[in-house]
Amino acid sequence: MIFRQLFDPQSSTYTYLLADFATREAVLIDPVFEQAQRDAALVAELGLALAWTIETHVHADHVTAAWLHRERLGVKIALSASSGAEGADRYLAAGERIEFGRRWLEARATPGHTAGCTTYVLDDRSMAFTGDALLIRGCGRTDFQQGDARTLFRSVREQVFPLPDGCVLYPGHDYRGLTASSVGEEKRFNPRLGEGIVEDDFVGYMTHLGLPHPKQIDVAVPANLRCGRPEQAAPAGEEQDWAPLSYTFAGIWEVQPGWLEENLERVQVLDVREPDEFSGVLGHIRSAKLVPLGALMARVKELDGDKPVVAVCRSGARSAQATVLLRRAGLTKIANLAGGMLRWRAQRFAVEGGTD
Repeated sequence: MIFRQLFDPQSSTYTYLLADFATREAVLIDPVFEQAQRDAALVAELGLALAWTIETHVHADHVTAAWLHRERLGVKIALSASSGAEGADRYLAAGERIEFGRRWLEARATPGHTAGCTTYVLDDRSMAFTGDALLIRGCGRTDFQQGDARTLFRSVREQVFPLPDGCVLYPGHDYRGLTASSVGEEKRFNPRLGEGIVEDDFVGYMTHLGLPHPKQIDVAVPANLRCGRPEQAAPAGEEQDWAPLSYTFAGIWEVQPGWLEENLERVQVLDVREPDEFSGVLGHIRSAKLVPLGALMARVKELDGDKPVVAVCRSGARSAQATVLLRRAGLTKIANLAGGMLRWRAQRFAVEGGTD
């Protein structure tokens, strides 16, 4: 079997690609909207035929790429019949299988984080994909989207922990850089759901987590209840080939810092921060042109309309708006630097000025 674990740094989401080696038929678990181009490229490079996208639940922290993959590649969408989502090609009941070539995944209902949470168990029980029902030394929260702590406790104990101790568990997220665990490990070491913990202990723990409201929930949940179909899709004919761009759910074309670092001479780097930020602690990218966002429309003619523009700011928010303004002004080869200078510095790329 072919297996790849993929990561979205913005939401700390794991996406999983599984394929039957002989037939090359594949499935993609929990695809992320902004990573659709990356995932499609990998599928093509490996010579695979993507048959299904599969959701572990209706996510609150990112938008799924399921609809996008169906529009572009004809991939079918599957998720739990209890999810409440519309627009899927198949709604799974507990115990049903998703087949890919000679391999298959069993859908096990593991509600509690949300009503439609599903864990997918590989045919030989060597792997299980738990979404947010069971994380590495943790679990998903239970205070929204029909969550229920008692239900989640029983889901994990009855559907996940009976798997072989050596079964490798792959979660929907991890915020510390961990990639996998096992049934045996979580039974012994999970501080919320380990074998020595009783249901009332778990309920008390989850009741007092005190977590903030998820930042993306008001956008992500409605979109995911449509299987990721946006209210406004990427405009027809606007696919850009000058860089490996991704199109965000908010309608912004983005480029990753690694590509920009290797291709600075091919683009115009437009920094839309204020002058004190440009020369401040984060520094600025070599060759960047400083044009504060408030002055952009008055100075747009200073840009070369034939050379691609990458807009930059501290976090990627103001520069995203800059790309919208530049497009209205008639420029077409425009992208936002994903994560802004914060991500550029986090990845240790060179700057002029700034402090460590």
